[in-house]
Amino acid sequence: MRLKFWGTRGSIPTPGKETVRYGGNTPCIEVRLRGERLVILDAGTGIRDLGEALMAKGESVNAHLLIGHPHWDHIQGFPFFKPAFISGNELTILGAQSKNVTLRQMISDQMNKVYFPIQLNELKAKINFHPLREGTIEIAGAKLTSIYVNHPAFALGYRLEANGRSVVYISDNEPFDGEVARSVKNVEKVIVDKYTETKGDPNQRIFDFARGADILIHDATYTPEEYVNRVGWGHSHYLFTLKVAAEAQVKKLVLFHHDPSHSDDKIDEIVDTCKKEIKTRGYKFDCVAAAEGMELQC
Repeated sequence: MRLKFWGTRGSIPTPGKETVRYGGNTPCIEVRLRGERLVILDAGTGIRDLGEALMAKGESVNAHLLIGHPHWDHIQGFPFFKPAFISGNELTILGAQSKNVTLRQMISDQMNKVYFPIQLNELKAKINFHPLREGTIEIAGAKLTSIYVNHPAFALGYRLEANGRSVVYISDNEPFDGEVARSVKNVEKVIVDKYTETKGDPNQRIFDFARGADILIHDATYTPEEYVNRVGWGHSHYLFTLKVAAEAQVKKLVLFHHDPSHSDDKIDEIVDTCKKEIKTRGYKFDCVAAAEGMELQC
């Protein structure tokens, strides 16, 4: 599998001179499987540049688009994804949905004529919707497994496995604490129940899900000091992210969903701190921060 990062930032796009190296676009990752089959992880603003690159190749696009959850930063780029406007292209959009709002609605509502000049049903590409729960299916010749993560709304983490290699994508996830979950009440009850029913550390669900991954892409939005005042917001601090990678015994950890207030220099500092922690604790995995344009292979 080959990966290219088109958007690495969380919450809101952050263009500017202080975010040039790691990027200011919100989440989007291109994954290429054998035969150049295309899987896209999330549709943040980074998907616009991906679309431009695909159009420049002049090839028809048949892709699976995995939506982690429908918060703005994960879907806001979709209306600007040029391949969706071209007849003959085909997109299959996968993600969780609630009892009250379908997956199709989650995408189409942001394109309501009140907010956007072109509606979903006016796009010329063939667009399919495939709602997901926890479980395993096959897409594009790969095994796709999904898991509910600890984040407001129905949010999913994904594991892609093909040709003996594995990539785990958990863009938004907070360390689960039962007392916090009961007090803030911003995570769906079915998800809280799944975690509270876990024996021992409820985060073991995530550790097991990521077990042995060649690449783990995980939320590392905050520093531990920042997290103190952001409990319940649905994101991780980097020490927890390191713990996930260590417990899961992954080969490479990619710090993802950078906080909009973090400059390139701040992310450099976080990476340096993480590498020191890895050495001090005797962890065995490599660690990098996601950057726009970065390419990885496993």
